[in-house]
Amino acid sequence: MDETDCDRMQNAPTSAQQRLMSQLVKFGLVGGIGFVLDVGIFTALRLTVLSPEAMHEGPLVAKVVSTTVAILANWIGNRYWTFGPHRSSNTAREAVEFLVVSLLGMGIGLGCLWVSHYALGFTSVLADNISSNVIGLLLGSLFRFTLYRHWVYSPRRQKRRAGRLGVPDAGHDALAAPANG
Repeated sequence: MDETDCDRMQNAPTSAQQRLMSQLVKFGLVGGIGFVLDVGIFTALRLTVLSPEAMHEGPLVAKVVSTTVAILANWIGNRYWTFGPHRSSNTAREAVEFLVVSLLGMGIGLGCLWVSHYALGFTSVLADNISSNVIGLLLGSLFRFTLYRHWVYSPRRQKRRAGRLGVPDAGHDALAAPANG
């Protein structure tokens, strides 16, 4: 083995790094779908029935509605694809945890929108979209990915649970495809 081979082996990504990158890419793709839903619904509502002229709190209500739809889409994508191998057999608990993290993430976006729209007075549709769907989304996504990975879909939690029960936990529920073996 020459020096170049040694350098390549030392610089090769570990399986943990590869799993993280895979999760980040999948999270980004699922989030992209959620983003399109969120921005499209928010903008449509903000320009029509929930405009500030129609309702003073219209932009905030529009953001709650659009983010709720995006959360539902993200729940499906993240549960069955991004973190599929690590999902819990306790779907109800996992759903509650996912919802808590998602609502806290939505709070980050709403906070950015509120500061921009009401505290700073940037009230255009563009300003509302930048504050909620760029700044708020970026901060909220970092928050959500971290908590989904380390809390909601944590492989360590499943291993501890399986150890307590004395049974191996594959991390899949009855809807999961059977393992190929």
